[in-house]
Amino acid sequence: MASTRMNRGRRAALAVVTAAVATPLLAMSAATGTAAAAATTAAATAEVAEAAGTAGEAGEARAAVISCPRMTGATVPHPPKPSPPHANHYQRAIGGSRLDTAGLVLPAGVARPPAITATSWLVADLSTGEVLAGCGPHEYSPPASVQKLLLAATYLAKLDPHRVVTVTPGDLDIPADSSMVGLVPGGRYRIETLWLGLLLQSGNDAANVLARLGGGSVADGVRAMNSEAAWLGAYQTHAVTPSGYDGAGQFTSAYDLALIARACFADEAFRRYAATRSAFMPAQPPKHKRFEIQNQNQLLYDYPGALGGKTGFTDLARHTYVGAAQRGGRRLVVTLLGAESWPQAGWQQGAALLDWAFGLPTKASVGHLVNPGEAPATPVPKPSASSAGLVAEIDAPAAGHGWKTSTVVAVGVLATSGLGLVFGLVRRMRRPRP
Repeated sequence: MASTRMNRGRRAALAVVTAAVATPLLAMSAATGTAAAAATTAAATAEVAEAAGTAGEAGEARAAVISCPRMTGATVPHPPKPSPPHANHYQRAIGGSRLDTAGLVLPAGVARPPAITATSWLVADLSTGEVLAGCGPHEYSPPASVQKLLLAATYLAKLDPHRVVTVTPGDLDIPADSSMVGLVPGGRYRIETLWLGLLLQSGNDAANVLARLGGGSVADGVRAMNSEAAWLGAYQTHAVTPSGYDGAGQFTSAYDLALIARACFADEAFRRYAATRSAFMPAQPPKHKRFEIQNQNQLLYDYPGALGGKTGFTDLARHTYVGAAQRGGRRLVVTLLGAESWPQAGWQQGAALLDWAFGLPTKASVGHLVNPGEAPATPVPKPSASSAGLVAEIDAPAAGHGWKTSTVVAVGVLATSGLGLVFGLVRRMRRPRP
């Protein structure tokens, strides 16, 4: 009995010390905005808690998932989505730790957004980069044709729009069920015309030509697209095809699409193309006459202040959508993945979210869209001269939204010191008395 009381006393004392060390560490980990630091600290806390007989406390480090308002969509047979890559909680917290959720994330005190069928979505301010709200913002999903925005972000500024190029038979080596703008082998087109065919009519044939022109080959063009995604901080995005046609291992996320869309809308040429309602594909004598194409983004026709965007659909991805609009001096972008077209089309679901988001306070935010090159793929701590200097880095206000790798180091140093104290106490309490 005395031994039992002694063990209970030791566990209680250890739990007090563990809480004293772990609580500020968890708070500092959350303050860094890096899920890797929080996950490391939480894992260490879990090990100590288990040793003290208090396993499970570390699970409180991540907030409970809040379900997204979901509208029941059409029941349509379709292939199951492939298993997504393993969740990387550091990358899922890029833009803010609150974005690392499979559920709903909202500013405090605002009304819930409208119910839609999309499995994930995000609304952000194109000008400031603030994320206003989202549902599973970093959840993986196939992109369909919204991936063409990544092609535009990669090559729009690098290809001369006035250059005339010739389409090769290899450019038209695409699946029969692909969306096409109607390019012909040997046909000659201005690159500007190809961009219009890509963005208005979602031509997979135009995507192949542009990827080949930009990269030297379609395969190299896709590799450059993936490099562009990484530079933008879009680490949930991996392209396999330039058009978004389904391919093994091809994914994106609502957050990544917003990063890519923001890069596109920063380009004047893209804004002009995306807002174009119709264009003509030139004649290719002697057999092919000139014909007209129309922009498939219905937002342009039915939503006041619409700036444009991109639609997408495959059986696997379902309906995907990116749309932007301006109202009252604010420019917002909405991205959504995995939607059904009934009872609302994808663009209508995007419009409903835009209407709701334009009603939010101007200061509303749950995170931000990182700037190109701002967020490394993995945390890379840079040691400072002393622990005191690291603590000063934690206490100092962050400038803008940049990633503070030094704060990650500080948390690691303090975690190591604090946990060393705890384990020292464990050894001392376990030592037999003389």
